[in-house]
Amino acid sequence: MSRSELKEVFLGMGTNLYDREKNLQDALCHIRSQIGELTRISSVYETEPWGFSDGNRFLNMAVLVKTRFTPAVVLKRVLSIETMLGRTRGTRHGYSSRIIDIDILLYENRIISRPELKIPHPLLHKRNFVLVPLVEICPEGVHPVLDKTFAILLEECRDDGIISQYGTFQHPLCISPMGGKEIQ
Repeated sequence: MSRSELKEVFLGMGTNLYDREKNLQDALCHIRSQIGELTRISSVYETEPWGFSDGNRFLNMAVLVKTRFTPAVVLKRVLSIETMLGRTRGTRHGYSSRIIDIDILLYENRIISRPELKIPHPLLHKRNFVLVPLVEICPEGVHPVLDKTFAILLEECRDDGIISQYGTFQHPLCISPMGGKEIQ
């Protein structure tokens, strides 16, 4: 597949267990090697848990990846990366602490609604911890269902969870230091 045929996929990542920075860095390395080129990477943000109570704060970020894979293959690889990094999926329903969570937020302008895969992510527009890093790397992006830019969705978001910038990543084996800028 030529570079012009590569598809853009936005991924959101979060972690609140063990070495949170290492969890995100490891996820970035695996995404780069198994899904595609990391073209934009947000800063890292620290947030309260969303949807459950826990003493551990999350680190969250968003990335834009150029990939040759279909949405179904990206999902399969995302789940494989989560498993490799130690995530276990139990039978418990609802939200809980996790070593890593990688969500497909958007895949091009595709709209997919299957039991195992929903794109755009159905809660994207309701979560500041997703919207803030997404706006950082692509404020002009448009939600394909709501037909609003990510920046407008952030302004309209009613999520009152506290989010603060934690930092940026500099992982010499995987990515260049950047903080929301395009990788050359």
